[in-house]
Amino acid sequence: MRSIDSSNSSWGKEIGLGSPPAKEMISGSDAAFRMPRINEGGVAWIPFDNKRSTEARNKPKGLSVKTVRNINQMISSALNCAVEQRLILSNPTRGCVLPKLEKKEMKILPPESLGTFFEEAQRSGVFELYYVDLATGLRRGELLGLKWNDIDLKKGIIHVRRQILRQNGEVIEAPLKTKNSYRNIAIGADAVEVLKGMDQTDEYVFPSPHGGPMSPDSVLHMLQRVLKRAGLERIRFHDLRHTFSVLALQNGVDIKTLSAMLGHYSAGFTLDTYAHVTTSMQKQAANAVGNFLSGALQP
Repeated sequence: MRSIDSSNSSWGKEIGLGSPPAKEMISGSDAAFRMPRINEGGVAWIPFDNKRSTEARNKPKGLSVKTVRNINQMISSALNCAVEQRLILSNPTRGCVLPKLEKKEMKILPPESLGTFFEEAQRSGVFELYYVDLATGLRRGELLGLKWNDIDLKKGIIHVRRQILRQNGEVIEAPLKTKNSYRNIAIGADAVEVLKGMDQTDEYVFPSPHGGPMSPDSVLHMLQRVLKRAGLERIRFHDLRHTFSVLALQNGVDIKTLSAMLGHYSAGFTLDTYAHVTTSMQKQAANAVGNFLSGALQP
């Protein structure tokens, strides 16, 4: 690998990263394009094998669209720092064509179906898990990562500190997604009573039958069984979080408070996610005010 200092190279100054000699860009019959890597001495070129790239494209789908976009954002941020430090003249990720996010249809448990759902969850022995999730809006991994020392039952506060993931076939404890995911959530008196009635011998609030954290896959399968037995429409586990959010908005919780409870990075993101709910609420508010004003006009 050859290191190139863009500050001392004339062609490096012209186009920021420079371009290696043509003979170094071709390896045998396969084009080996080179990608920049920033190091202490300047910019280094590492080969990008076209043959391997073609093989990768022919393999089954790998990373999700969201993961690809997150990686792009991370690399772009690093290269922006390189531009600011004058290691390179421009950010080569600008204008990069990214895969589009497919917006999944949001579903919720209808309020009129909650009683039926809880009855079946009770019969199936998983009532507490789904009640707490619907009462807090926690992500699946966050819910499974709860330990008893994260919960202050006297004050009615849950401290969200970790998540449970399945990685390389193993169920592991991992840090949360973002700094905003680390948060404290107030819970109601009913949720406190549900938690008080649970067995607290394991360190995890919702342990596996053999102890330790429960598998994220298990709670999803259990949810589908409960929904099927209750005669309810199939939904994702994440839709329980949406159900909490919609119920909170419909019962007067403001966007900023809801955003903090959900651990979103901004209230704007929460507003965009639940715009359909807030639009409906605005119409209801407009009708209520209109009815009040119409009443004032009556003789």
